[in-house]
Amino acid sequence: MRQLNLFILSVLSLQLSFSQIHEIGVFAGGSNVIGDVGATDFISPDTFAFGGIYKWNRSSRHSYRFSAIFTQFEGDDADSDDLRRQQRDFSFSTRAFELSAGMEFTFIDFNLHTGRPVATPYLYTGITAANFDNYFFDANGTFTSERSKSWAFGIPMVLGFKMRFIKQLILGLEVGARYTFSDSIDGSVPDNDALEDFRFGNINNNDWYVFSGITLTYTFGKNPCYCVN
Repeated sequence: MRQLNLFILSVLSLQLSFSQIHEIGVFAGGSNVIGDVGATDFISPDTFAFGGIYKWNRSSRHSYRFSAIFTQFEGDDADSDDLRRQQRDFSFSTRAFELSAGMEFTFIDFNLHTGRPVATPYLYTGITAANFDNYFFDANGTFTSERSKSWAFGIPMVLGFKMRFIKQLILGLEVGARYTFSDSIDGSVPDNDALEDFRFGNINNNDWYVFSGITLTYTFGKNPCYCVN
């Protein structure tokens, strides 16, 4: 009987050690693309971006994070500091939808159950997949639809700061660059091999895009194991 009680206690302890707190909320901000068309400023949001975000706080120092963000990727050579791009005068616009999953790390313990104000900088990385409409520039420089879509996989590099806004609301401010394994977001590399002649730009550099904005999440769920009851 004593062994059975010890076994039950160990199972309950294991369950408690994996009990978690959850966060669910929204992201709102802007996006910009760094590619072969338009400006190459790192933080220069020019279109609205919005979406949803979910976090599973594994401890007070790291969380598993998932998000889905909608935006419109745009670029205009007229906004570039490069005189050659200004003279070329290309521009593009394509709808995009990003899915992302990874891990968020905090610089300071972010324990939401102490009853005290909490705030910390954080880093996020993982993997992203952005779905976008395919376009190319024809012989007249017209941005032309290929009537297809592609996925651009990438690595997110996000730096942010978050704090408890009120009891169960967390407010965050973040800037996140995505290095992609694609060079076709801006239309410089057609998806259709038959349009290879319309390819242009630096073939050694893939496209980047950046999300800058705020997050607002609501916390719920059981106290995680790092809490003092």
